[in-house]
Amino acid sequence: MRSARILACSALTLCALGLPATAAGADESDVSVSPQRAFPGSTITVSTEVCGPDVTYAKGQAEAGGQINLTKGHGSELVGDFTVPETAEDGEYTITVKCPPRTRVETSFQVVSRPEGAVRGGFGGAGGVNGTQIVVGSLLIAGAAAGGAVTMRRRRFAGIAS
Repeated sequence: MRSARILACSALTLCALGLPATAAGADESDVSVSPQRAFPGSTITVSTEVCGPDVTYAKGQAEAGGQINLTKGHGSELVGDFTVPETAEDGEYTITVKCPPRTRVETSFQVVSRPEGAVRGGFGGAGGVNGTQIVVGSLLIAGAAAGGAVTMRRRRFAGIAS
């Protein structure tokens, strides 16, 4: 009975470790998109090496953004960019890249809306602190300081070295 439990736990552990690696390998694309999450109006760069070292040009089509012209970059990499339209809605969109003679690869990117309003800055939340909170906080700090002083004084009188 004990060996059956050990065998079952070992099998489950191996499955748990093996499945994420397989899933990650299946999701990898031959096309790189940067940034993967973009705001409307931002520029996205698409690159790929799937076309091979002899190919100098490829065409792409972004579901949100239109046509992409990929040209020779470093080595055998083809690089192109496009702008996400201001009217693009939040969601996941597909990019298709076609290389001569018959290579076609797809990947996706995500459009997210811009945060609205200004970023709240300042003194780490001090803007929302009222007078009562300041008084209570000050009393707590003063009490801690007084308690520390009393403790140090007792140690000195008792002959305990600190």
